[in-house]
Amino acid sequence: MASDPPCFELQPTTRFDDRASDYARYRPSYPPEVIDAVFAGWTDPARLIVADVGAGTGISSRLLAERGPRVLAVEPNAAMRDAAEPHPRVTFIDASAEATGLESASVDIVVCAQAFHWFRPQEALAEFFRVLRSPGRLALIVNERDARDPVMREYNEAVRRASDRELSEEMRPSVERALAGAGLSATLREFAHFQPLSRESLPGRARSASYVPKEGPRHDQMVLDLDALWARRHDDSGLVHLGYRASVFLVDRSFA
Repeated sequence: MASDPPCFELQPTTRFDDRASDYARYRPSYPPEVIDAVFAGWTDPARLIVADVGAGTGISSRLLAERGPRVLAVEPNAAMRDAAEPHPRVTFIDASAEATGLESASVDIVVCAQAFHWFRPQEALAEFFRVLRSPGRLALIVNERDARDPVMREYNEAVRRASDRELSEEMRPSVERALAGAGLSATLREFAHFQPLSRESLPGRARSASYVPKEGPRHDQMVLDLDALWARRHDDSGLVHLGYRASVFLVDRSFA
């Protein structure tokens, strides 16, 4: 069986054109510990400039901005930018990871949250270190479905049947390969967390993935499967909880 092409060859700048609304409403957020890790060691985040590259609808951008810094949210997809909730300290920029348009040595921290696997890795890393100051920090965040969680396993199976494909977790390995290929050493922090979803939100979470059908027989069966999952697994407040593992790869640039 032929292997799937890398994500950066799958039209990443337009792939989510019809998913932006579902992405903004139903994608999981990140636990506070992830944002703590990004800013660890910085005494006053409000004095920092952060580039959030591949910002999507701004989920991570807003979390970063809530700590006080100015956030430059680099996102090439117009639909994703348009679906973003505004924040006074977040500025969206129409640019790519490989060519951000930012000035050299202009930002203190570069963050990629759930996006690095869509980039051309070595070109993106070169661009990140071009725009980083010294000292500076690169933080690559991966939010993976945790297959150890029984509710997530049932969710994955429903989505797999609908998409007719295996749900590989390529995001973390792609980060590890890229860092090793560039000779970069990273500190890894990991955090378990859960996404609470209502009966109505479960299908929306599934449809936010680019490989899941938004209509047709497979979509309709997926909705039935997820409804059955909700019926089996919801708590007293009517929510199911999908388990995730958030990994943060931190690469610090010392004074040059």
